[in-house]
Formats: sequence, structure tokens, C-alpha cells
Amino acid sequence: MQTDDLITLLARDARVRVRFGPLFLSALAIGVVLSAGLLLSTYGVRDNMSEAIGTPRVAFKLGLTLLLATTATRLAFRIGKPGVSLRSASMSLILPLVLLLAGIATELFVLPREAWGASMKGLHWSFCLVFVPTLSIAPLAALLYSVRQGAPEHPGMAGAAAGLAAGGIAAAIYAWHCPDDSPLFVATWYTIAIAIVTAAGFLIGRRFLRW
Repeated sequence: MQTDDLITLLARDARVRVRFGPLFLSALAIGVVLSAGLLLSTYGVRDNMSEAIGTPRVAFKLGLTLLLATTATRLAFRIGKPGVSLRSASMSLILPLVLLLAGIATELFVLPREAWGASMKGLHWSFCLVFVPTLSIAPLAALLYSVRQGAPEHPGMAGAAAGLAAGGIAAAIYAWHCPDDSPLFVATWYTIAIAIVTAAGFLIGRRFLRW
């Protein structure tokens, strides 16, 4: 029996009791709602968001994090389906990277050199490093649970994809509160926070997603 045939048979095992697609979307919705609810019930949306959302920096931050959340979630969905090609989903992650690099280049061009350090550090970098992973807990748990039902071929990679998606979702939600708008801040502290969640997803996935 070929390896691909074995994977297909195992994916149809009794453990997979519901269709993967609806389960994934339901779990994703629950995770997003819980994460957004946590933000709204604690620190809330920034006070001046109605005015700030029209500024280039805030629009960039919201758009970038939403794009990352979307592309990473698509990868997590596909990685949970054994035998499905991941090429297009993986390549789509280049889009938020290109957008981030463009934002960094623009910021460095606009700001004087002496302002680069302050813009990168921002005012709430330590809070970002704590709160983004906190907001990712519900989406990560939901995504790991749903991906597990899809019998992923590579547990660690699947966990990392779930972590990247959860980190992107959390960053997209946190961006509605975060008062630090510089692309340099986003490139530094959002990236570190998302990397923490991705690493956590990898470690959890290696154990939890085995089948």
C-alpha cells in the first residue's frame, strides 16, 4: 500500500467524526469571538480609533495583521487535510511579508534617522509581548483541536501553522487597541509576539497532533 493511500485511510478513521471544513470554521469562529471578547471586556478599543483608523499608519497596521491572519489561517486549514498541496497557501505568506517590508521602507524614508529607535521601541512594547500571546490562547486552542481532527501528516508543522494563524488573529485584534502605530514597532514587537505563539504551537502540535 502506498503511503498516500495509508494516510487517506487513516484520515477516514472513526476518530474523524465530522467533516473537517465545518468543524474548522466553527472552531475558528469560537476562538476569534473569545479573543475579541477578551479585548473588549478588558482594555477595549483605543479611544480615538474612529479618527485614527483613517491615518496611513493605523490602516497599514490593521491591514497587515488581517492579511497575515487570513493567509496563515488558510495554511492551517490546508495543513489539517492530509494529502493536500500546501504550496499556494505557503507562498501566500509572502504577501504580508512584502507589505511589512514596504511599510518599514516607507517609515525609514519618512522619519529622520534619530527617530527610528523611539519609533521601534514605542510606548507599550512589553504589554504587546504579553497581551498578543494572551489573546491567541483561545484561537490557538480552537485551531489545534480542529486540525487534530483532520489527521495532519506533520504534527509539529501543523502546530506551528496553527500558532502562526492564532498569533496573526491575536495581533489583528490587538491592533484595535494598540496605540503604537509605527511599522517599525509592528515589525519588531508584533513579530516577536507572533513568533512566540508560533513556537508554542509547534511544541504543542508535536505532542497533541500525533495520530
